[in-house]
Amino acid sequence: MDAQRIEGAVLAGGPVAAVDGAAPVTSTPVPADTKRAEGTTYGILAALCLSHLLNDLIQSLVPAIYPLLKTSFSLDFGQIGLITLTFQLTSSLLQPVVGFYTDKKPSPFSLTVGMTCSLLGIVLLASAWSYGVLLIAAGMVGIGSSVFHPESSRMARAASGGRYGLAQSVFQVGGNTGQALGPLLAAFIVVPNGQHSVLWFSLAALAGIGVLAWVGRWYRARLAATGRRGGKGGPATAPLPRGKIVATVAILIVLIFSKFFYMASINSYYTFYLMERFHVSVQTSQLCLFVFLGSVATGTLVGGPVGDRIGRKAVIWGSILGVLPFTLALPYANFWVTVALTVPIGMILASAMPAILVYAQELLPGRVGLVGGLFFGLSFGMGGLGAALLGEVADHTSIDFVYRLCAILPAIGLLAAFLPRIKPTS
Repeated sequence: MDAQRIEGAVLAGGPVAAVDGAAPVTSTPVPADTKRAEGTTYGILAALCLSHLLNDLIQSLVPAIYPLLKTSFSLDFGQIGLITLTFQLTSSLLQPVVGFYTDKKPSPFSLTVGMTCSLLGIVLLASAWSYGVLLIAAGMVGIGSSVFHPESSRMARAASGGRYGLAQSVFQVGGNTGQALGPLLAAFIVVPNGQHSVLWFSLAALAGIGVLAWVGRWYRARLAATGRRGGKGGPATAPLPRGKIVATVAILIVLIFSKFFYMASINSYYTFYLMERFHVSVQTSQLCLFVFLGSVATGTLVGGPVGDRIGRKAVIWGSILGVLPFTLALPYANFWVTVALTVPIGMILASAMPAILVYAQELLPGRVGLVGGLFFGLSFGMGGLGAALLGEVADHTSIDFVYRLCAILPAIGLLAAFLPRIKPTS
């Protein structure tokens, strides 16, 4: 009770009366900026969710218009895979560098710079006149993504109030929703109206710049009020010996490989698979991709809070390996069963990412930006590498063979059994 009286007086910014004869305790008033930052936690999470939606909507536009680009530029599957590889490599390779830098020097307004790069990429994509320009446009969108993810992930953790899994789920579900909306909007805007209509998506980038400028001001005020660089990053002492940490990170990387190679088979080639095997239209295939991506958004939203309750390892184990029966069945299903199977596949696979990210943050305390950059970067890099390799496999065999091959990838999830338990950071 005495502790509560002291805490209440400190938060109120006044002196604390003597307790049990002790001398009065004088506290420094809490700055208004600190109170304002604490009071806008959920508003900031919502803003980060929205900006992630806009960022990933722009990203998802690139693979969503692959059928249109394939026809317009007479591309083969290998060239399509190279576009994805260019985008994914520019986003993935830079992210750990950005995260390492912002761990040492948080940059509240770097997110607006990243969104500006994405805006330039959209303008180039709408006006591209050659395959080379398409690659440059994809690279610009990738650079924007690489700047966005590490620092925005840190801001989400800073606004979490200690509910790290929930905060990462809210943040990441914005990205998954954007990825789901991209193909849907492409089906109704770009496919009927052609490549130049991509320019309409520059409005999303402009809106993102505005939202992120507001978030940047909040984060700058938070840093100034608390006098801390980067907010709460957990204890400085690692929970495991160095060798064990290296081995655990290696396992997480292999799990990321299995997850995002399979995701690449859906994101880049699912529309072609449906059109080739079931002879559906481009718009129908885009709507089916939207169903899958919508289930991914749902799984992401669930994965973080469940991890807060039952532990990250349990969620990782269930999400990576639990999807195996559904992926094994998909290559042999009819059209409607195929669409139905992508719902549990998307939900189960996606639930892993928030758990993996928070697990890695607890494994490497104080390295929030580096962890965000590394694992978001790995996810994009694995997706890009998977798209390129699977595109070559499809050119030399068939799309059907690609899906039979990828069906066994979730079996790698058995490695989750070797992940150690980590005490959650406060």
